[in-house]
Amino acid sequence: MLIRFTLLLGFFFLSISCGTGQGPRFLDNTSNIILSNDEKERLIAEVKAKYQTLLGNKGFSGQILIAKNGEVIFEDYKGYSNYSDKTAIIPETPIHLASISKTFTGMAALKLWEEEKLDLKAPVTKYFANFPYKEVTIEQLLSHRSGLPDYTYFMEPNKYKTVKVKNKRGRWVKKLKLIKAETPFRQGLYNNQDVLDYMVTKRPAPAAMPNRVFKYCNTNFVVLALIIEKITGQDFPTYMAETIFKPLKMENTYVFSAKSIDKYTPSYNARMVPYKIEKYDCIYGDKNIYSTARDMYLWDKALTEGSYVKESTLEMAYQPQSPINKYHHNYGLGWRILAKPNEERLVYHNGWWHGNNTVFTRLISESATIIILGNKFNKSIYKGKEIASVFTGKVDTSALVE
Repeated sequence: MLIRFTLLLGFFFLSISCGTGQGPRFLDNTSNIILSNDEKERLIAEVKAKYQTLLGNKGFSGQILIAKNGEVIFEDYKGYSNYSDKTAIIPETPIHLASISKTFTGMAALKLWEEEKLDLKAPVTKYFANFPYKEVTIEQLLSHRSGLPDYTYFMEPNKYKTVKVKNKRGRWVKKLKLIKAETPFRQGLYNNQDVLDYMVTKRPAPAAMPNRVFKYCNTNFVVLALIIEKITGQDFPTYMAETIFKPLKMENTYVFSAKSIDKYTPSYNARMVPYKIEKYDCIYGDKNIYSTARDMYLWDKALTEGSYVKESTLEMAYQPQSPINKYHHNYGLGWRILAKPNEERLVYHNGWWHGNNTVFTRLISESATIIILGNKFNKSIYKGKEIASVFTGKVDTSALVE
Protein backbone atom coordinates (compact mmCIF):
# COMPACT_ATOMS: atom_id res chain seq x y z
CA MET A 1 0.00 0.00 0.00
CA LEU A 2 9.75 4.40 -7.04
CA ILE A 3 7.70 6.79 -8.73
CA ARG A 4 6.96 5.78 -12.27
CA PHE A 5 5.10 7.60 -15.00
CA THR A 6 5.05 4.92 -17.68
CA LEU A 7 1.48 3.66 -17.54
CA LEU A 8 -0.90 5.24 -19.97
CA LEU A 9 -4.26 3.52 -19.83
CA GLY A 10 -7.33 4.82 -21.61
CA PHE A 11 -10.56 4.39 -19.75
CA PHE A 12 -13.87 6.05 -19.02
CA PHE A 13 -15.91 6.22 -15.83
CA LEU A 14 -19.56 5.69 -15.30
CA SER A 15 -21.21 8.57 -13.48
CA ILE A 16 -24.61 8.60 -11.85
CA SER A 17 -26.12 12.02 -11.19
CA CYS A 18 -27.21 12.72 -7.63
CA GLY A 19 -29.84 15.04 -6.25
CA THR A 20 -30.73 16.54 -9.64
CA GLY A 21 -33.71 14.39 -10.54
CA GLN A 22 -31.92 13.25 -13.69
CA GLY A 23 -31.13 9.70 -14.66
CA PRO A 24 -27.66 8.16 -14.88
CA ARG A 25 -25.17 9.55 -17.35
CA PHE A 26 -21.91 8.24 -18.77
CA LEU A 27 -18.63 10.10 -18.99
CA ASP A 28 -16.88 9.45 -22.26
CA ASN A 29 -14.59 12.39 -22.75
CA THR A 30 -12.41 13.50 -19.82
CA SER A 31 -10.76 10.14 -19.31
CA ASN A 32 -9.47 10.20 -22.88
CA ILE A 33 -7.90 13.64 -22.57
CA ILE A 34 -4.13 13.36 -22.46
CA LEU A 35 -2.65 15.58 -19.78
CA SER A 36 -0.35 18.31 -21.02
CA ASN A 37 3.16 18.36 -19.59
CA ASP A 38 2.41 21.53 -17.64
CA GLU A 39 -0.81 20.10 -16.22
CA LYS A 40 0.91 16.83 -15.35
CA GLU A 41 3.76 18.61 -13.57
CA ARG A 42 1.28 20.72 -11.61
CA LEU A 43 -0.71 17.68 -10.52
CA ILE A 44 2.41 15.74 -9.58
CA ALA A 45 3.71 18.61 -7.45
CA GLU A 46 0.36 19.09 -5.69
CA VAL A 47 -0.17 15.37 -5.11
CA LYS A 48 3.34 15.00 -3.68
CA ALA A 49 2.79 17.92 -1.33
CA LYS A 50 -0.56 16.53 -0.13
CA TYR A 51 0.89 13.05 0.26
CA GLN A 52 3.80 14.25 2.37
CA THR A 53 1.50 16.25 4.61
CA LEU A 54 -1.10 13.51 5.04
CA LEU A 55 1.01 10.34 5.03
CA GLY A 56 4.62 10.57 3.94
CA ASN A 57 5.74 12.28 7.12
CA LYS A 58 3.50 10.26 9.43
CA GLY A 59 5.02 6.80 9.51
CA PHE A 60 3.25 5.44 6.44
CA SER A 61 4.17 1.86 5.54
CA GLY A 62 2.65 0.59 2.33
CA GLN A 63 1.86 1.54 -1.25
CA ILE A 64 0.15 4.52 -2.86
CA LEU A 65 -0.84 5.08 -6.50
CA ILE A 66 -2.66 8.12 -7.90
CA ALA A 67 -3.99 8.27 -11.46
CA LYS A 68 -5.75 10.91 -13.56
CA ASN A 69 -7.25 10.57 -17.04
CA GLY A 70 -5.86 7.08 -17.43
CA GLU A 71 -2.33 8.09 -16.50
CA VAL A 72 -0.46 7.18 -13.33
CA ILE A 73 0.94 10.44 -11.99
CA PHE A 74 2.31 9.33 -8.63
CA GLU A 75 3.47 6.15 -6.90
CA ASP A 76 5.40 5.56 -3.72
CA TYR A 77 6.43 2.51 -1.71
CA LYS A 78 7.53 2.87 1.91
CA GLY A 79 8.27 0.68 4.90
CA TYR A 80 8.77 -3.05 5.23
CA SER A 81 6.67 -6.11 4.53
CA ASN A 82 8.60 -7.77 7.35
CA TYR A 83 9.93 -5.50 10.05
CA SER A 84 11.98 -8.30 11.60
CA ASP A 85 14.27 -8.87 8.62
CA LYS A 86 13.71 -5.45 7.03
CA THR A 87 12.23 -6.77 3.78
CA ALA A 88 11.30 -3.61 1.91
CA ILE A 89 7.86 -3.08 0.39
CA ILE A 90 8.20 -2.98 -3.39
CA PRO A 91 5.57 -2.67 -6.18
CA GLU A 92 5.18 -6.47 -6.27
CA THR A 93 4.51 -6.86 -2.52
CA PRO A 94 0.93 -8.09 -1.94
CA ILE A 95 -0.92 -6.34 0.89
CA HIS A 96 -4.16 -7.46 2.51
CA LEU A 97 -6.97 -5.35 1.01
CA ALA A 98 -9.30 -5.99 3.96
CA SER A 99 -12.83 -4.86 3.05
CA ILE A 100 -11.83 -3.61 -0.39
CA SER A 101 -12.05 -7.35 -1.12
CA LYS A 102 -15.83 -6.89 -1.09
CA THR A 103 -15.62 -5.05 -4.42
CA PHE A 104 -14.30 -8.25 -6.03
CA THR A 105 -16.85 -10.53 -4.34
CA GLY A 106 -19.68 -8.17 -5.25
CA MET A 107 -18.68 -7.81 -8.88
CA ALA A 108 -18.11 -11.57 -9.22
CA ALA A 109 -21.68 -12.09 -8.02
CA LEU A 110 -22.98 -9.52 -10.52
CA LYS A 111 -21.01 -11.21 -13.30
CA LEU A 112 -22.82 -14.46 -12.51
CA TRP A 113 -26.08 -12.51 -12.56
CA GLU A 114 -25.19 -11.21 -16.06
CA GLU A 115 -24.60 -14.81 -17.12
CA GLU A 116 -28.04 -15.73 -15.71
CA LYS A 117 -26.48 -18.11 -13.20
CA LEU A 118 -27.44 -16.11 -10.11
CA ASP A 119 -30.83 -14.67 -9.18
CA LEU A 120 -30.39 -11.48 -7.17
CA LYS A 121 -34.01 -11.50 -6.00
CA ALA A 122 -33.88 -15.11 -4.83
CA PRO A 123 -33.58 -15.99 -1.15
CA VAL A 124 -30.35 -17.51 0.09
CA THR A 125 -32.36 -20.70 0.73
CA LYS A 126 -32.43 -21.27 -3.04
CA TYR A 127 -28.74 -22.10 -2.75
CA PHE A 128 -28.63 -23.36 0.86
CA ALA A 129 -31.95 -24.91 1.80
CA ASN A 130 -31.19 -25.03 5.53
CA PHE A 131 -30.20 -21.37 5.80
CA PRO A 132 -32.20 -20.22 8.84
CA TYR A 133 -32.94 -16.64 7.75
CA LYS A 134 -35.60 -17.50 5.19
CA GLU A 135 -36.41 -14.04 3.84
CA VAL A 136 -32.85 -12.85 3.20
CA THR A 137 -32.10 -12.39 -0.51
CA ILE A 138 -28.89 -12.23 -2.53
CA GLU A 139 -29.48 -8.56 -3.27
CA GLN A 140 -29.77 -7.84 0.46
CA LEU A 141 -26.41 -9.52 1.05
CA LEU A 142 -24.82 -7.28 -1.58
CA SER A 143 -26.35 -4.10 -0.17
CA HIS A 144 -25.93 -4.92 3.55
CA ARG A 145 -29.69 -4.86 4.07
CA SER A 146 -30.00 -8.49 5.17
CA GLY A 147 -30.05 -7.81 8.90
CA LEU A 148 -27.71 -10.77 9.47
CA PRO A 149 -25.52 -10.70 12.57
CA ASP A 150 -21.75 -10.37 12.19
CA TYR A 151 -19.78 -13.60 12.54
CA THR A 152 -16.88 -11.81 14.24
CA TYR A 153 -19.25 -11.27 17.17
CA PHE A 154 -21.57 -14.27 17.25
CA MET A 155 -18.78 -16.83 16.85
CA GLU A 156 -16.88 -15.46 19.83
CA PRO A 157 -17.32 -17.98 22.68
CA ASN A 158 -17.14 -15.30 25.36
CA LYS A 159 -19.85 -12.63 25.30
CA TYR A 160 -19.36 -9.29 27.01
CA LYS A 161 -21.39 -6.19 27.63
CA THR A 162 -20.30 -2.70 28.62
CA VAL A 163 -21.26 -1.69 32.16
CA LYS A 164 -20.52 1.34 34.31
CA VAL A 165 -18.68 0.76 37.58
CA LYS A 166 -16.96 2.94 40.13
CA ASN A 167 -13.17 2.79 40.23
CA LYS A 168 -11.03 3.12 43.34
CA ARG A 169 -11.34 6.91 43.17
CA GLY A 170 -15.10 6.70 43.13
CA ARG A 171 -15.42 7.74 39.49
CA TRP A 172 -17.79 6.04 37.10
CA VAL A 173 -15.93 4.25 34.31
CA LYS A 174 -16.92 1.84 31.56
CA LYS A 175 -15.86 -1.77 31.84
CA LEU A 176 -16.47 -4.95 29.88
CA LYS A 177 -18.33 -7.60 31.86
CA LEU A 178 -18.39 -11.27 30.87
CA ILE A 179 -22.04 -12.33 30.57
CA LYS A 180 -21.71 -15.66 28.81
CA ALA A 181 -18.94 -18.20 28.21
CA GLU A 182 -19.36 -20.97 25.66
CA THR A 183 -17.23 -23.74 24.26
CA PRO A 184 -15.64 -22.64 20.95
CA PHE A 185 -17.58 -23.87 17.91
CA ARG A 186 -14.49 -25.84 16.95
CA GLN A 187 -10.74 -25.68 17.46
CA GLY A 188 -8.37 -24.19 14.93
CA LEU A 189 -8.91 -21.72 12.11
CA TYR A 190 -12.48 -21.05 11.00
CA ASN A 191 -13.50 -21.11 7.33
CA ASN A 192 -16.59 -19.95 5.43
CA GLN A 193 -18.38 -23.27 5.88
CA ASP A 194 -17.92 -22.96 9.64
CA VAL A 195 -19.75 -19.63 9.56
CA LEU A 196 -22.66 -21.17 7.66
CA ASP A 197 -22.71 -24.26 9.90
CA TYR A 198 -22.74 -22.08 13.01
CA MET A 199 -25.72 -20.08 11.71
CA VAL A 200 -27.61 -23.25 10.81
CA THR A 201 -26.82 -24.93 14.13
CA LYS A 202 -26.95 -22.05 16.60
CA ARG A 203 -29.28 -19.61 14.81
CA PRO A 204 -27.84 -16.41 16.31
CA ALA A 205 -30.37 -13.61 16.60
CA PRO A 206 -30.50 -11.31 13.57
CA ALA A 207 -29.38 -7.71 13.96
CA ALA A 208 -32.47 -6.47 12.09
CA MET A 209 -35.36 -7.62 9.94
CA PRO A 210 -34.46 -8.15 6.28
CA ASN A 211 -34.57 -5.03 4.07
CA ARG A 212 -35.49 -2.71 6.95
CA VAL A 213 -32.19 -0.90 7.50
CA PHE A 214 -28.61 -0.73 6.28
CA LYS A 215 -26.28 -2.61 8.62
CA TYR A 216 -22.76 -3.17 7.37
CA CYS A 217 -21.99 -6.81 8.11
CA ASN A 218 -19.09 -9.03 7.04
CA THR A 219 -21.30 -12.14 7.19
CA ASN A 220 -23.10 -10.99 4.03
CA PHE A 221 -20.02 -11.37 1.85
CA VAL A 222 -18.90 -14.58 3.53
CA VAL A 223 -22.23 -16.10 2.46
CA LEU A 224 -21.87 -14.58 -1.03
CA ALA A 225 -18.50 -16.32 -1.45
CA LEU A 226 -20.15 -19.64 -0.51
CA ILE A 227 -22.92 -19.05 -3.05
CA ILE A 228 -20.34 -18.29 -5.76
CA GLU A 229 -18.65 -21.60 -4.91
CA LYS A 230 -21.97 -23.44 -5.04
CA ILE A 231 -22.88 -22.03 -8.46
CA THR A 232 -19.46 -22.39 -10.11
CA GLY A 233 -18.35 -25.67 -8.56
CA GLN A 234 -14.96 -24.11 -7.79
CA ASP A 235 -13.49 -22.92 -4.54
CA PHE A 236 -13.56 -19.14 -4.26
CA PRO A 237 -9.77 -18.58 -4.50
CA THR A 238 -9.58 -20.64 -7.71
CA TYR A 239 -12.64 -19.03 -9.30
CA MET A 240 -11.40 -15.51 -8.61
CA ALA A 241 -7.95 -16.33 -9.97
CA GLU A 242 -9.29 -17.94 -13.15
CA THR A 243 -11.98 -15.35 -13.96
CA ILE A 244 -10.51 -12.07 -12.67
CA PHE A 245 -6.89 -12.05 -11.57
CA LYS A 246 -5.31 -14.02 -14.42
CA PRO A 247 -7.36 -12.48 -17.27
CA LEU A 248 -6.61 -8.97 -15.98
CA LYS A 249 -2.91 -9.84 -15.49
CA MET A 250 -3.13 -9.08 -11.77
CA GLU A 251 -0.04 -11.20 -11.19
CA ASN A 252 0.44 -10.36 -7.52
CA THR A 253 -3.17 -10.80 -6.42
CA TYR A 254 -4.69 -13.85 -4.72
CA VAL A 255 -7.29 -14.94 -2.18
CA PHE A 256 -5.73 -16.05 1.08
CA SER A 257 -7.16 -19.22 2.63
CA ALA A 258 -6.09 -22.22 4.71
CA LYS A 259 -4.53 -23.68 1.54
CA SER A 260 -2.16 -20.72 1.24
CA ILE A 261 -1.24 -20.50 4.91
CA ASP A 262 2.46 -20.48 3.97
CA LYS A 263 1.91 -17.08 2.31
CA TYR A 264 0.82 -15.43 5.52
CA THR A 265 2.78 -12.29 6.31
CA PRO A 266 1.82 -10.33 9.40
CA SER A 267 0.57 -6.79 9.44
CA TYR A 268 1.57 -4.50 12.27
CA ASN A 269 -0.11 -2.31 14.82
CA ALA A 270 0.92 1.32 15.27
CA ARG A 271 3.69 0.21 17.66
CA MET A 272 5.03 -2.18 15.01
CA VAL A 273 3.95 -5.30 16.89
CA PRO A 274 3.01 -8.02 14.35
CA TYR A 275 -0.39 -9.67 14.29
CA LYS A 276 -0.19 -13.44 14.43
CA ILE A 277 -2.63 -15.48 12.37
CA GLU A 278 -5.86 -16.03 14.29
CA LYS A 279 -9.10 -17.95 13.99
CA TYR A 280 -10.91 -15.65 11.52
CA ASP A 281 -7.96 -15.16 9.16
CA CYS A 282 -8.92 -17.91 6.69
CA ILE A 283 -12.46 -16.65 6.06
CA TYR A 284 -12.83 -14.92 2.68
CA GLY A 285 -15.34 -12.96 0.63
CA ASP A 286 -15.54 -10.13 3.13
CA LYS A 287 -11.74 -9.76 3.19
CA ASN A 288 -8.61 -11.86 2.46
CA ILE A 289 -7.75 -10.70 -1.04
CA TYR A 290 -4.12 -9.66 -1.19
CA SER A 291 -3.06 -7.30 -3.96
CA THR A 292 -0.81 -4.41 -4.92
CA ALA A 293 -1.50 -0.81 -5.86
CA ARG A 294 -0.60 -1.52 -9.49
CA ASP A 295 -2.85 -4.58 -9.65
CA MET A 296 -5.68 -2.57 -8.08
CA TYR A 297 -5.24 -0.04 -10.85
CA LEU A 298 -5.76 -2.84 -13.38
CA TRP A 299 -8.97 -3.72 -11.52
CA ASP A 300 -10.07 -0.09 -11.68
CA LYS A 301 -9.27 0.00 -15.40
CA ALA A 302 -11.28 -3.17 -16.09
CA LEU A 303 -14.31 -1.74 -14.34
CA THR A 304 -14.16 1.68 -15.94
CA GLU A 305 -13.65 0.25 -19.41
CA GLY A 306 -16.49 -2.21 -18.96
CA SER A 307 -14.24 -5.15 -19.81
CA TYR A 308 -15.35 -7.24 -16.82
CA VAL A 309 -19.05 -6.47 -16.48
CA LYS A 310 -21.40 -4.40 -18.63
CA GLU A 311 -21.78 -0.67 -18.12
CA SER A 312 -25.43 -1.19 -17.21
CA THR A 313 -24.36 -3.61 -14.48
CA LEU A 314 -21.95 -1.02 -13.08
CA GLU A 315 -24.74 1.53 -13.17
CA MET A 316 -26.83 -0.81 -11.05
CA ALA A 317 -23.95 -1.53 -8.66
CA TYR A 318 -23.35 2.18 -8.06
CA GLN A 319 -27.01 2.93 -7.33
CA PRO A 320 -27.63 3.68 -3.60
CA GLN A 321 -29.78 0.95 -2.07
CA SER A 322 -30.73 2.70 1.18
CA PRO A 323 -32.34 6.04 2.06
CA ILE A 324 -29.84 8.91 2.13
CA ASN A 325 -28.72 9.72 5.68
CA LYS A 326 -27.63 13.11 7.01
CA TYR A 327 -24.00 12.26 6.26
CA HIS A 328 -24.88 11.32 2.66
CA HIS A 329 -23.15 7.95 2.96
CA ASN A 330 -24.77 5.03 1.22
CA TYR A 331 -24.07 1.58 -0.16
CA GLY A 332 -24.78 0.13 -3.58
CA LEU A 333 -24.06 -3.49 -4.53
CA GLY A 334 -20.56 -4.10 -3.22
CA TRP A 335 -19.59 -0.41 -3.22
CA ARG A 336 -19.76 2.45 -0.77
CA ILE A 337 -21.10 5.72 -2.12
CA LEU A 338 -20.79 9.32 -0.94
CA ALA A 339 -23.82 11.03 -2.42
CA LYS A 340 -23.94 14.70 -1.49
CA PRO A 341 -26.79 16.79 -2.98
CA ASN A 342 -25.92 18.35 -6.33
CA GLU A 343 -22.47 16.79 -6.36
CA GLU A 344 -21.04 13.93 -8.35
CA ARG A 345 -21.18 10.61 -6.52
CA LEU A 346 -17.96 9.27 -5.18
CA VAL A 347 -17.66 5.50 -5.49
CA TYR A 348 -15.23 3.91 -3.07
CA HIS A 349 -14.42 1.24 -0.55
CA ASN A 350 -12.08 1.37 2.41
CA GLY A 351 -10.81 -1.50 4.51
CA TRP A 352 -9.40 -2.48 7.89
CA TRP A 353 -8.23 -5.82 9.25
CA HIS A 354 -5.58 -6.19 11.95
CA GLY A 355 -2.84 -3.72 11.00
CA ASN A 356 -3.98 -3.29 7.41
CA ASN A 357 -6.01 -0.26 6.49
CA THR A 358 -6.72 0.58 2.89
CA VAL A 359 -8.34 3.15 0.59
CA PHE A 360 -9.78 2.72 -2.92
CA THR A 361 -11.33 6.04 -3.94
CA ARG A 362 -12.71 6.61 -7.44
CA LEU A 363 -13.59 10.16 -8.47
CA ILE A 364 -15.94 9.43 -11.33
CA SER A 365 -16.37 12.90 -12.83
CA GLU A 366 -12.67 13.68 -12.54
CA SER A 367 -11.49 10.35 -13.99
CA ALA A 368 -9.14 10.07 -11.03
CA THR A 369 -8.27 7.19 -8.73
CA ILE A 370 -6.63 7.10 -5.30
CA ILE A 371 -5.27 3.74 -4.10
CA ILE A 372 -3.58 3.44 -0.69
CA LEU A 373 -2.64 0.10 0.88
CA GLY A 374 -1.08 0.04 4.33
CA ASN A 375 0.41 -2.86 6.29
CA LYS A 376 1.04 -0.94 9.55
CA PHE A 377 -2.02 0.61 11.12
CA ASN A 378 -2.07 4.32 10.47
CA LYS A 379 -5.29 6.27 10.89
CA SER A 380 -3.93 8.94 8.56
CA ILE A 381 -4.39 6.55 5.63
CA TYR A 382 -8.11 7.29 5.59
CA LYS A 383 -7.27 10.98 5.16
CA GLY A 384 -5.67 10.09 1.85
CA LYS A 385 -9.00 10.77 0.20
CA GLU A 386 -8.25 14.46 0.78
CA ILE A 387 -5.83 14.21 -2.14
CA ALA A 388 -9.00 14.45 -4.23
CA SER A 389 -8.92 18.22 -3.71
CA VAL A 390 -6.00 18.37 -6.14
CA PHE A 391 -8.38 17.23 -8.89
CA THR A 392 -11.65 18.84 -7.79
CA GLY A 393 -10.27 22.18 -6.66
CA LYS A 394 -12.44 21.92 -3.55
CA VAL A 395 -11.34 21.44 0.02
CA ASP A 396 -12.76 18.06 0.99
CA THR A 397 -13.56 17.51 4.67
CA SER A 398 -16.04 14.64 4.33
CA ALA A 399 -14.82 11.58 6.16
CA LEU A 400 -15.19 8.18 4.52
CA VAL A 401 -16.08 5.09 6.50
CA GLU A 402 -14.32 1.73 6.53
